[in-house]
Amino acid sequence: MGQTGSIDADDLVALIRNYNPRTNEALIRQAWAYGQRMHEGQFRHSGEPYFTHPAAVAAILTEMQLDDATIITALLHDTIEDTRSTWADVAALFGRDIAELVDGVTKLTNLQLSGAQSKQAENFRKLFMAMSRDLRVILVKLADRLHNMRTIRSMRPEKQVQKARETMDIFAPLAGRMGMQWMREELEDLAFKVINPEARNSIIRRFVTLQKETGDVIPTITADIRGELEKAGIEADVFGRAKKPFSIWRKMQEKQLAFSRLSDIYGFRIITHSEADCYRALGVIHQRWRTVPGRFKDYISQPKANGYRSIHTTVSGRDGTRIEVQIRTRQMHEVAEAGVAAHWAYRDGVRTRNPFAVDPGEWLEQLNERLGEEDHDAFLEHVKLEMYSDQVFCFSPKGDVIQLPKGATPIDFAYAIHTRIGNSSVGAKVDGIRVPLWTRLKNGQSVEIITAAGQRPQTAWLDIVETGRAKAAIRRSLREEDRSRFVRLGQELARVAFEHVGRKLTDKALRTAARTLAMPDTDELLARIGSAEISTREVLRALYPELVQTSEEIPADHAVAGLEADQSFSRAPCCQPLPGERIVGITYRGKGVVIHAIDCPVLADFEEYPDRWVDLRWREGRHPAVYSATLTLTIRNDAGVLGRICTLIGTQGANIADLEFLERKPDFYRLRIEVSLRDSEHLHALLTALEAESDVAQVARTRDPALQP
Repeated sequence: MGQTGSIDADDLVALIRNYNPRTNEALIRQAWAYGQRMHEGQFRHSGEPYFTHPAAVAAILTEMQLDDATIITALLHDTIEDTRSTWADVAALFGRDIAELVDGVTKLTNLQLSGAQSKQAENFRKLFMAMSRDLRVILVKLADRLHNMRTIRSMRPEKQVQKARETMDIFAPLAGRMGMQWMREELEDLAFKVINPEARNSIIRRFVTLQKETGDVIPTITADIRGELEKAGIEADVFGRAKKPFSIWRKMQEKQLAFSRLSDIYGFRIITHSEADCYRALGVIHQRWRTVPGRFKDYISQPKANGYRSIHTTVSGRDGTRIEVQIRTRQMHEVAEAGVAAHWAYRDGVRTRNPFAVDPGEWLEQLNERLGEEDHDAFLEHVKLEMYSDQVFCFSPKGDVIQLPKGATPIDFAYAIHTRIGNSSVGAKVDGIRVPLWTRLKNGQSVEIITAAGQRPQTAWLDIVETGRAKAAIRRSLREEDRSRFVRLGQELARVAFEHVGRKLTDKALRTAARTLAMPDTDELLARIGSAEISTREVLRALYPELVQTSEEIPADHAVAGLEADQSFSRAPCCQPLPGERIVGITYRGKGVVIHAIDCPVLADFEEYPDRWVDLRWREGRHPAVYSATLTLTIRNDAGVLGRICTLIGTQGANIADLEFLERKPDFYRLRIEVSLRDSEHLHALLTALEAESDVAQVARTRDPALQP
């Protein structure tokens, strides 16, 4: 589906006639003239006449081959809201049906879908009630949002971010849930361009580099597939494309893979004449290329809820390149592209009857049935679950329903029942059959947890579980086990530090230090020393300030030793080295010396240029908290959690320089936080403090080799 530039009434009529020769041309032209007259003197943020927007929305809807009423609604969708026109005026000129549609779009426009939680829930109700009355309302609204996102650069920056987040959270998933996958992908990518332009540009740059290295593989693979199908006597169309930057980024985040390790970034579609040919084509593909285990899905025999039917398989193509292949018939393809719009589509002036189209109105009706049964927040959670389809519901032996995120395991299930059961889990039965604890649960399964006295959580469980609750409980248990080890280590570190300043470590000295540093007892003090939450220097300073030198801070521009007098330096963005870490300098033309951590993978690119290496080290002493490091956190999605995490970072003496949401789910958030730190010891102390926080499921320092100097 392509973008639509500025068009006139003749262009629009021609676009409609392409698929509906029986269109009511006079009514279309009347609506055009009326909308243009009502919006006269109004302008968009870009300075264009305002009516260019309704015209573009109408043109987008012609790409979906929609009926005259929907096209006219697009032309008039802002008249009741933004002009002197009224519902009665529209009804008198264009009929009650169109007036109701325009009014429905107006009401959706007035909903603040990204506001406070309770307000957001109430507005979600109104959104779905409007949709269930006539689904064409949401088709116009989605096209309206698509054009606004295509032209978003003319808005104020803060408005761009608000609209982009709303698009990513609500409108893109809604388009996907209604089967309009092309629109979901474009909305996501346009929002991604605003929310995280650096990441998107990074993906595009790496794509360009890949194409330089390997050439454009799409025509080659497309020709290979066509050739194999022709040999087998199968008539089919074959299309190939690179996946959208956001789709690639999401996969990189989900699988925690670098771009270079990411597979199936190319997708191919085979469109056949019959269902039988779909399976014949599948056989041809599997005979010619090696299949990737676990990546085959048959949505023809088991269609998705929105009517989507297709066969998906992933195979290893030339040079080991993985490609995803989708195989479906022409009618299945129309549903896959148009989704709900297929219900209103015309061809040759007649509404098409596609046997594979499923009315998502049934889904909306089910949601509305619950309107009177749930409070606002519960309804909002249900709506999000339905839209994102990322939950599984399993049953306990007693018949209780346990709600878990997609990908959850029996360990998550056990912790969802009770922490005690989770901690003592040794096995599980799913539908009566013994399964490993790392098994991924599916909707409707019955799960029984097998426990044993004396069993304790294992570190490996952290990589198995999905829920923040399970991760927090496992970390808490592991910390308790580690506590005695930290106390012993802290005792030894304190003894050495005291001897270094000519003092003896005594119980009284420890009690005094604990009291001075506002800790409950000496064990807590020693445990924090052992886990590097506090340094022995702080303990000594609390007891003997005269013995501990408080040297002046080392200025950031003199923090590195080993440079020539005229050499300037900067920290490499790929590895973000901190004082206290081993470093090496690389000379860059026009950039002076760039400091890399000694273990930075980018250094491999300079192995053949030893003359560019500079032996450097950080100066000994106290550094200011101005050195950035990037952390990725997974935190519980609950009221006040983010505020507490930010406060905790502040109490550790670190400053938050940037914060970005990478993923928002009903039970957790994934964030990227850039913090300003003093040195590597400061980083370690901060990570330890965050790991100890029960609301933090996962925290790690992240480095990106793609961010080259």
